[in-house]
Amino acid sequence: MRWYATALPKASACRGPTDMDDLPPPPDVAGTTLDGTDTYVISAAQNATLCRSTGVEPNADGSAHPIYYYIATQVAMGKSVAGICATCDFDIADGPMMGSSGVVFSGRLNVETPYTVRGEITGLVRKRSRKLGVMDVLDYRLRLIDPAGVQVLETANIWVLPRKELA
Repeated sequence: MRWYATALPKASACRGPTDMDDLPPPPDVAGTTLDGTDTYVISAAQNATLCRSTGVEPNADGSAHPIYYYIATQVAMGKSVAGICATCDFDIADGPMMGSSGVVFSGRLNVETPYTVRGEITGLVRKRSRKLGVMDVLDYRLRLIDPAGVQVLETANIWVLPRKELA
């Protein structure tokens, strides 16, 4: 059975890719390292406080609350939020926004374990948006590594950097 359109699709209000030609390219930041220099330890006390704030008791087996995937990687990566924004030639006062964050666990997060962070910026793409005008979409990945050198998780984060000066 075939389905036929009953009406032509409406023209999009979004500008086409050729409209990007009048904009400067985003900074070339792909490959910038986000490796941390310090370790991050999820203390049993911090984990207990966080767990109880969400209405659950901490696990007796020493595993940490899964939200520490984000806390540990963000705190222990090699750049602060302001540092990442500066790398992208973005003024933090213009308000970076979190687009998304996803995680794949390949091991268990434990309390009282020193973790290191390895990671990199994987891309910065300039786009137009009806609501935000011109924006850069930043993609970076971080991996949490245990003391034995085993990767416990990988997170992929996307930030939206509104480029008010280019709107």
